[in-house]
Parts: sequence; structure tokens; C-alpha cells
Amino acid sequence: MKRENKLLIKIQRLLKKLNQREYLHRFGPKKYKLKHHLTALLVMQICKLSLRRVEKFLILFDMKVPTYSALCKSRKRISPKLFESLLNSTISFQSKNVAIDSTGISVQNPSAHFVKRIDRKNLVKRFVKLSVFFDVDNRKFLALKVRAKPRHDVMDFNSLFRKSHNFKNLFADTAYDSENIHEKCFDNGIQTFIKPRKNVKRGFYRRKQMKNYSEERYHQRSLVETGFSIYKRKYGGYTLTKSAKSAKAEAYLRAFASNLNLINN
Repeated sequence: MKRENKLLIKIQRLLKKLNQREYLHRFGPKKYKLKHHLTALLVMQICKLSLRRVEKFLILFDMKVPTYSALCKSRKRISPKLFESLLNSTISFQSKNVAIDSTGISVQNPSAHFVKRIDRKNLVKRFVKLSVFFDVDNRKFLALKVRAKPRHDVMDFNSLFRKSHNFKNLFADTAYDSENIHEKCFDNGIQTFIKPRKNVKRGFYRRKQMKNYSEERYHQRSLVETGFSIYKRKYGGYTLTKSAKSAKAEAYLRAFASNLNLINN
């Protein structure tokens, strides 16, 4: 039984370290603790289960688990700051080389047979956009930004930079070749390795950062694609949630699970 509850004990220690209250809310019946909600939601992402199935799954192991409706509500009620704190608790070092990139999370997961069966010609273009800061040395997610609607990649940089900016080198593709990004990194002592756009040489800070640009070092950026590949293969490249809050909670739980798995290894 002690081995079965290893994940529950680990989450309990992290919550105690973050000085979080024992229960999700101070009102209402005190039947399930915050650690029970987080454990169930985390297992849901790791095993790619629905809310109903994760409840039945954990009951089989004689674990205390809230009902699927309570899990659905708690996923929206848990503060995004708590998810950020949990993600930060899995990072016990100062990052040196960080890559930034974005990917799309599909909001539907139809099979190829179903698409052929309904004779659908136009593909579904809706998706949730996920932008990340990724530590290329330790293969960990440092900061996340989730959008319900797609925007240009540059728009997410400031939000990610506020959450994590204690690193020395930033790697990014051509989409992030912006004078504002070069300026902010230069002011904070960060060297950028961003592939320059064609025929674009203007910009005081862009020229300063390009003096130390190395094409060989720039290719470390591709390791963030490896991080996305692991993220999607292990936990799914789609989300079945309907609200932006739930999609954000899922993204943080998957990144937290990915970092936690590296700690175990």
C-alpha cells in the first residue's frame, strides 16, 4: 500500500513545502483534501483517462478519490498560481540555456476512420496554443503560456519572461527575431541565439546580439522540439476540455508530470 501511494505522498510534500492549505476551500464539507484532487488530476493526464474513468481506476487501487463531478469543478477552481508553483518546485537548479517555442494542442481527437466515415473535406483548424520556456540542458519545462486562440509567437514572450528569466542564453527560431526581445534580453544580460530574418538588419540591439551569434549553437533550439515530442507522446497531443481554464490546468499538469518523471529517473 505504501508503494501504491508514492505519488500521493510526493504531492503532499510539495504542497507542504509551498505552504498550501490542506483543503481546496475553507467552506463546505471537508471530505477530500487538496492532495486527493491533484493526485487524481495528475493520474488522469499520465494515463490519458477521462474524469469518470480516473475515478473508477483509483477506486480499484483502494485510493481515496473525489467523484468525477468534483474533479471537474476542482480543475477550474484550483488557482493557476498553484500550478505554476508546483511546476517551479520541480526545478531545483539555475538554468543556463533556455529555448522558447510554441505548439498547437488539438481540441478534438477524431480517428482517421471517423473522418472518412463522415466524409469531412475541410480539416478542423481550432487548437489551443502552448508556448514554453524549455531548459535544453536538463530537459525540463520552466514556464508555460496557454492561449485559447492563436496569436503571433512574439506576443507570448513577455508573459514567459516574467515567470522565468534567470538564465544566460536564449535560443529561438526566426519567428522570435524581434527588436523588443533582443532589447529585453540585452538589458538582463542574456545572449540571444535567434535565427535572423532574411534582409532584416535594422535594430540597435539586434546588431549587438548578432555579434556573438553562432549558427552551431543556434541548433540547440531543436531540443525544445524533443520536449514537445515527449509531451505529446506521453500525455497526448489533444485536449477534450471545453473551457480555456481547464485546458490551462491540463497543460500545467502534463508539464509537471514530465518534470516529475525526470526527477524519478
